Amino acid sequence: MSHDATIAARPDPAARSAAQGTGPRTAPAVLRPLGLFTLLLGAALPMIDFFVVNVAFPSIESDLDASPAALEMVVASYAVAYASLLVLGGRLGDAFGRRRLFLWGVAAFGVTSLACGFAPGVWWLIGARLAQGAASAMMFPQVLATIHATSEGRVRTRAIGLFGSVGGISIVTGQVLGGVLVAADLAGTGWRAIFLINVPVVLVALALGARTVPDSRSDAPARGDIAGTVLLACGLAALLLPLTEGRAAGWPWWSVALMVAAVLLAYAFFAVERREERAGRSPLLPPSLLREPGVRRGLLAGAPIFLGFSSFMFESALLLQQGLRFGALAAGLTLVPMGLAQFAGSILASRLTERIGAGRVLALSALAQGAGLGALLLALFAQWPDVPPFALAPGLALCGAGQGLQLPTYFRIVLSGVPAARAGAGSGLAATAQQSGLALGVATLGSLFLALIPHLGVREALGVVLAVQGCGLLALLVMGIRMPRTVG
Repeated sequence: MSHDATIAARPDPAARSAAQGTGPRTAPAVLRPLGLFTLLLGAALPMIDFFVVNVAFPSIESDLDASPAALEMVVASYAVAYASLLVLGGRLGDAFGRRRLFLWGVAAFGVTSLACGFAPGVWWLIGARLAQGAASAMMFPQVLATIHATSEGRVRTRAIGLFGSVGGISIVTGQVLGGVLVAADLAGTGWRAIFLINVPVVLVALALGARTVPDSRSDAPARGDIAGTVLLACGLAALLLPLTEGRAAGWPWWSVALMVAAVLLAYAFFAVERREERAGRSPLLPPSLLREPGVRRGLLAGAPIFLGFSSFMFESALLLQQGLRFGALAAGLTLVPMGLAQFAGSILASRLTERIGAGRVLALSALAQGAGLGALLLALFAQWPDVPPFALAPGLALCGAGQGLQLPTYFRIVLSGVPAARAGAGSGLAATAQQSGLALGVATLGSLFLALIPHLGVREALGVVLAVQGCGLLALLVMGIRMPRTVG
């Protein structure tokens, strides 16, 4: 679902020195098709894992006696670790070698998948998901950085196109695979199979990666911003924990204290980042980027996009299995039209942007997604509780088409406002904001959905939350119309 913080990766220093006639004349590393396949496999793993868990919620809830708030944390903990460590993972790859960090990240992803699969309780699962998000943040940034550093021309263009299509494919694969594995109940593993299945895939990726992925690193790697990383992680955790657990616990004193602490940690984070930038070092998220109009526009547009997307995926999983009583497999297959439409939308986004401008594409995406939400509500209110899957297909497809247009356009708008020399920092800011928004969407709109269910019922609670999301899409529509044609 995300781009990485190293989009402006530099070539292998050995290759550069050879090209300049200085240093050893070592042939530059070249990315071959099997190496590209391995990198794309590594990119798909964390994205599939983000979606595969949604279909397994009812089984996890039953098996581990998990509360709905704990299920929110299963999703949010992964996104918090991912968001906090994504930029750091890219910088570690620049410094120590991208193939090495890729292989370490893949191995760690396999180990943490085992920890998730054998979780004895829900808080163990939450902790393992946190570690799995950290492993993803180590692995994922190396993919696009390696493509940039070890390919050029048409080969690079084709590789980046395939990389962009992985997101849409991963949504479909995650939803269907989750439903198939939970329904199959392989060897009595039930929902645990959605994590255990990662292990053989990881072993294949490790075997191929050691042989086929070329190594590269930056000749001037940026220093890791440890203080900024810690403050960002603590700030997000201090905000998300009370939002997800505070309501269920009756808003005890610690939940209020944590939200106050989140504000203080946010202030400390920006103070540290400002100090790092003024000192000429490499902050995690340079505050000066926020002064760029394109960056501000992109981040404002990203708020309703990512808050709405993650909460919608969470709510739809509960709606299909707990509200409509679909089985895991039926729930996964029901969401296939959305995934296919999102894949198609992501492919068309670039062409549409060239024709009508990025702002108009965002406006079009808001209209499509808004129409999809309306169609879903009409189907639910007209045929509840016996709503067949095909009745939801048109609304889901419209939602998916809108979502597919949004993600690449968001990155294009943000990065268009960043000077070329700071593209890596801009990409890191965009990706971190994306992952933070995904976590906050589940914690805020997901919590609202859960709070309304006891009073209104699943259908009516979903109607209220989708109405709130519709207000966000209306704001996105207005922002898109008002954006200059030249943006993006």
